[in-house]
Amino acid sequence: MNLHLLVPGLLWPDNEIPEIYNDLSLAALETLLAKSHYTKNPPLSMEAWLCQAFGVSKQQDWPVAPITLKIDDTDEMLQAQDEYWLRADPVHLRIENNHILLADSQIFSISLKESTQFADTLNQNFSKDGLLFLPFQPDRWYVRTDKVPRLQTHLLSEVAGKNINQQLPIGEDSRVWHNLFNEIQMLLHDHPLNQAREIRGDLAINSIWFWGGGVMPKHIGACYDQVWSDDPFGWALAVASKIPHQPLFETARAWQQTAKPGHHLVILDSLANKTHYKNIYEWRQCLSSLENNWFKPLFTAIKAGKITQLTITTLNDDGVRNFKLTRSNLWKFWRRTKSLLSYAKN
Repeated sequence: MNLHLLVPGLLWPDNEIPEIYNDLSLAALETLLAKSHYTKNPPLSMEAWLCQAFGVSKQQDWPVAPITLKIDDTDEMLQAQDEYWLRADPVHLRIENNHILLADSQIFSISLKESTQFADTLNQNFSKDGLLFLPFQPDRWYVRTDKVPRLQTHLLSEVAGKNINQQLPIGEDSRVWHNLFNEIQMLLHDHPLNQAREIRGDLAINSIWFWGGGVMPKHIGACYDQVWSDDPFGWALAVASKIPHQPLFETARAWQQTAKPGHHLVILDSLANKTHYKNIYEWRQCLSSLENNWFKPLFTAIKAGKITQLTITTLNDDGVRNFKLTRSNLWKFWRRTKSLLSYAKN
């Protein structure tokens, strides 16, 4: 059995605070990394990495919207192959000094009923412009356009928790979409739903983020036999490539009891949002949980020969790091264990 672990955010993005790694007990993870064949490649977002793994080419954007539509539009009434879709997800913007900071649904909750009412307001105002807003999930909204815009956007994962001043769409039609972005903010600012949200202490949904535009790729394939993930994009790619998908198990032991022989992709993305929002305490807690629930059992499984090859890929702003390990690598005594911090500095 071969296992590929995708672990975005495994390394803390700021090397100026090395003490973040102090007192973390990571013996299994650090041994696995030390014994592995190590390579480093240019940085990629998780969406970009997954697209490449499934043979999806970049269009103007990485075409996340038409792919996730496969799992959200369950009636398949709106999935014409040549239609252009954008994600238009609800967000909260906050002005701080000269920055406009963006928070996504990891920070707030929103119901499908609220999303539908917000979308109704948007459709009443923008249907004349050839736009159709569809909130298939509370935090996953879509917009269909009559014509393909000349536009490149930034992934929501790239801007969550950050200043968006330099992250708005670019391209020949960018001015039109900047104006649309501003009009939507004015519409949502005084929306009765937001007034109600603020009264009960919830963050206002005062904007949306356009990203992941494209048309459905004609071919999506994978070198994996099964995907295990709670990430909607990983799930959607599995569906589109017609390979089995299951939600993520809490532990590697539970996964081993279910997984059949083959090549498996497991997406452990619980650290990523902690790095987006610079939540040091939760990142440390989450990493400790992964050590106990995943890395320790996997180390035992490799020693016992139950896993033939383990690959750990971590995605960070400075690069993609790959660690490939087989059982025989564990005998390479000259590869001494190093701290996780040492990989962050490489």
